[in-house]
Amino acid sequence: MGTTFFIVDVFAEEKYAGNQLAVVRDGASISDEKMQRIAREMHFSETTFILSDHPRDGGYDVRIFTPEEELPFAGHPTLGTAYIIRNEILKEPVEQLDLNLKVGRIPVTFGRGNGDADLLWMKQMPPTFGRQVDRSTIAKVLNLEISDLDERFPVAVVSTGVPVTIVPVTTLSTLKKASVARDKYFALTNNMESRLILMFSSEGYRPEDQLSVRVFADYYGVPEDPATGAANGCLAGYLVKHRYFGEDHIDVRVGQGHEIGRPSLLLLKAQDREGQIDVHVGGRVIVVAKGELF
Repeated sequence: MGTTFFIVDVFAEEKYAGNQLAVVRDGASISDEKMQRIAREMHFSETTFILSDHPRDGGYDVRIFTPEEELPFAGHPTLGTAYIIRNEILKEPVEQLDLNLKVGRIPVTFGRGNGDADLLWMKQMPPTFGRQVDRSTIAKVLNLEISDLDERFPVAVVSTGVPVTIVPVTTLSTLKKASVARDKYFALTNNMESRLILMFSSEGYRPEDQLSVRVFADYYGVPEDPATGAANGCLAGYLVKHRYFGEDHIDVRVGQGHEIGRPSLLLLKAQDREGQIDVHVGGRVIVVAKGELF
């Protein structure tokens, strides 16, 4: 009998959209080295390992690996793993469960979206705000002109567990034409805490979306990510801090992954509560396959 694993699509409105994830049960019996080898074999952006079917101090111990390394936190693995715990392990309609991750305890709540489908929300760690990045430098990394960047708002590093460089651009066409100059990308990211670059525009891919996003993660072996919960959580904090929509709170739909044929929908809610910003990221999870590792 092998170890059970699931393949899920996260932030997906239908199968074969959103961001893929492999979720492995009985992770406590697997060594760190083997976890890394399994993640490399799966070759998705992340693979998660549920260490036990039973909670510890009220939360489920989970570890997250990319093909290259272990991560303290990532968004779509958090939602995808919570979905598997609830639907495949507990098999009960609980309204909330907590995951114990390297970054800390992350609560995930379950609700209903359009069409009576499960809609999952995670509350991320409060965002912290780091350095601002030179516009000329980031424009060269993205093969853009400085005029393509929205001068009203800074290019800045934000973290809710994983640091992300947030880049506001002027139009959707600017977002679409961007590409990464890899030599300049690595020269930049090797000298700062942030390895991820999130670009966003206030024009939606779809009329009902308020924002469009692209995320580049060459450092992690992912040239472009189809749906990035951690990075969008950082974006939510950024939007509130800089009053992007003129308010101290947001409730927006974000489209991502359209450029690479994996259209995704992420829901962001955030509010400034006396200087501390609460961030919630939501979306759907769809099971694609189930199998065994031998």
